[in-house]
Amino acid sequence: MGVWRKWVFPILRIVVFAVIAAALVKLAFFADASGDAAPAVPTGSITDPVMTVERGSIVNDVAIQGAVSADAAVAVKAVAAGTVDELFVSEGSVVSEGDLLYDIKVETPRDPVETVGADGSVEISQPKPVISFEKVFAPTGGTLSSLTVLHGQAVAVGDVGGQVAPSTFSATGTLEPAQQYRLLDRPSEATVTISGGPAPFTCTDLTITTPLAGESSSGSSGNDVGGGAGGGTAVRCAIPDDVTVFAGLAAEITIPAGQADDVLVIPTTAVDGGAQSGIVFVTSPDGDQEERPVTLGLSDGSRIEVVDGLEEGETILQFTPNGSAPMNGDDCYDDGSGAVICAGGMM
Repeated sequence: MGVWRKWVFPILRIVVFAVIAAALVKLAFFADASGDAAPAVPTGSITDPVMTVERGSIVNDVAIQGAVSADAAVAVKAVAAGTVDELFVSEGSVVSEGDLLYDIKVETPRDPVETVGADGSVEISQPKPVISFEKVFAPTGGTLSSLTVLHGQAVAVGDVGGQVAPSTFSATGTLEPAQQYRLLDRPSEATVTISGGPAPFTCTDLTITTPLAGESSSGSSGNDVGGGAGGGTAVRCAIPDDVTVFAGLAAEITIPAGQADDVLVIPTTAVDGGAQSGIVFVTSPDGDQEERPVTLGLSDGSRIEVVDGLEEGETILQFTPNGSAPMNGDDCYDDGSGAVICAGGMM
């Protein structure tokens, strides 16, 4: 046993270390060059993704985020020049449209009267003015939120003497400029969905308005939430009286602007242009590309109807050369079929 411990084990240890050292020297200074004999050769090819023109349906619903707002108060204006005679209601009263609020005493001067005396002298007298009363009525129903006129106060035509806050609400929002192309034919109704509120309902009297250059909003009163602040295009529709809402609630306004069935449909990425006219790139079996103008119809934001310029079954580029495909951090993405689409085409 002493021989093994003194001679055999040390010799085996030296042999193992020598083998390891030799292997390291070979790897460091005598690497195998066989890997350079067959360098990697790319086998893929870059092609532009294409698609076939097919028929489908387009539902052109424009959805915008808005809010519920109380309808603006309506000013009570004097209808004649004179003095306030009598107030028939007090501030805070609930009134209906056409209720009498106050009247105005109007004094209309008469022309002087000339009389000739027995001695031939002429006397001029001023008759008393004609007294009449002009009534001021509530311009709308609601709560008389303010009444600022006083008995005996002099007023002129158009002077504001109070405000009536209606009990009605509207759904309001701001339309993006590009969305207006999808609403060339303006509907009169929209569907409103309120977060945490009742089931979606139809609101009527839909208006889409853009402030004119130089238009002032100083004449408006009351709340105007979402009313096109900043020069945007304002969308407003009346909420039915039987729907319970509160001012400030978030609301989604969906405006229906047409539907087309069994029409030629392509992605919006395949056309340069998004309204009325555009350009697509038709490809032939041998890979040639033809730039072709097309007439466009309805769009749902991701797909668009082709009215004229293409035939069913034709092949077009899925992404126009002037457009861009959706990219990830590496400028590539998987289209779901195993093909990887990059900025320059498909690998």
